[in-house]
Amino acid sequence: MNLIAIGGVIGAGLFVGSGVVISNTGPAAIISFAIGGVITLLLMRMLAEMAVARPVVGSFYVYARQALGQRAGFTTGWMYWYFFVIVVAVEAIAGGRIIQLWFPMVPLWTLSLGLMLLLTGTNMISARSFGEFEYWFASIKVVAIIIFLAMGLLWITGLWPKSTPGLGNLISHGGFTPLGWGAVLAAVVPCVAFYTGAEIITIAAAESEEPQTAVKRAMRSIVARVVTFYVGSIFIVVTVQNWDAKSVGVSPYAAVLDVMGIPAVGTIMNFIVLTAVLSCLNSALYTSSRMLFALTKNGDAPKFFTRLSKGGVPRRAILLGTAVGYVSVVCVYLWGNLVFGFLVNSYGAVALFVYLVIAASQVVLRKRLDREDPAALKLKMWLFPWLSYATIALMLAVIVAMAILPDTQSQFLMSGVTLVVILLSFEVRRRFGMHPGSADDVAPLSETREPAH
Repeated sequence: MNLIAIGGVIGAGLFVGSGVVISNTGPAAIISFAIGGVITLLLMRMLAEMAVARPVVGSFYVYARQALGQRAGFTTGWMYWYFFVIVVAVEAIAGGRIIQLWFPMVPLWTLSLGLMLLLTGTNMISARSFGEFEYWFASIKVVAIIIFLAMGLLWITGLWPKSTPGLGNLISHGGFTPLGWGAVLAAVVPCVAFYTGAEIITIAAAESEEPQTAVKRAMRSIVARVVTFYVGSIFIVVTVQNWDAKSVGVSPYAAVLDVMGIPAVGTIMNFIVLTAVLSCLNSALYTSSRMLFALTKNGDAPKFFTRLSKGGVPRRAILLGTAVGYVSVVCVYLWGNLVFGFLVNSYGAVALFVYLVIAASQVVLRKRLDREDPAALKLKMWLFPWLSYATIALMLAVIVAMAILPDTQSQFLMSGVTLVVILLSFEVRRRFGMHPGSADDVAPLSETREPAH
């Protein structure tokens, strides 16, 4: 469970996308990632409080129903499902492009399809097979980052051969904030997106033997992950290499390894990034299927997807999620980057919308639990309610910034279209479809899960 939590946070965005943030911010990207990490930490603490007090299949989707009503639950569940089925498509295409660097003669669609078939197969077997694959994917990423941090510290302290020790690069190329504090604050928007995935553990907990214990242990280590893996590695990058070097914008980790004289830098980084991509693809297949399964419990999705295999796997839900990915791969083959760009833009802000609902749900449910069952609050949000309100304000600020900033405006608008479509779907379903179930209909984990040992 701890490695699933770590793997959910560490994606290709850290290894590649962080270079764009550094290029647009300068050394102060450290501050941007730290602010994004604090926001994520607060949100995960809020979610952990609910998950420990009321562990249920569907996690924050159910909490949204219980706290804010059926419309909020429906919208949250389907937004999250959509987010991860698009992740399936995007990561399959990204993984195919990396493998194509080694096998240029093989068409992209063939490689992407092969990756999807491989990981669909592992998810179809059992929750344990998902956990095993994610364990190894996460292990590779964690080991790579730990080695990177150790090498960087050796360089900074002068213990690395032919190194240039010190912190001079933090201020010697235009200062610590060469592009201004406005750029630092604007960079918080993509930084928050990079942290998306930590919440997966509250979904995976449904198939663990002790969900409450698993969530509590995993959430306690999120501070170390945020500070050490993200903020720490960005600190190493901007300290070892000039922030404005062209290579940093392309691949920041490769840029640092190149300065250190590590041979075969390109191959090493391509392997690590491919591992991160496969991890995200694996997690996306798992998460989308479990969210769809949870949606069926309240009539928010067709009962057809409720059926489980003998091993407790919702195979029909997995196949629906992968079907969207297969169609996307075919569309990319037919229409190229036009479709890929549409996919990326259409889900860019969706996770932020979900995070805002999580924060609002926690405030409502915490007040309810304080009145009705205070003993269930075994893991509490810090400084409630004021820190919860501050977290909501921070999330609103990030969403407003995304709507205003030119670089993220298209993602906000396309994600807004996604939100509107889901809201309209709820109205159509409410008027013409089956009547939604009660939020209290959701069974506790102990009655519904198939344990993953």
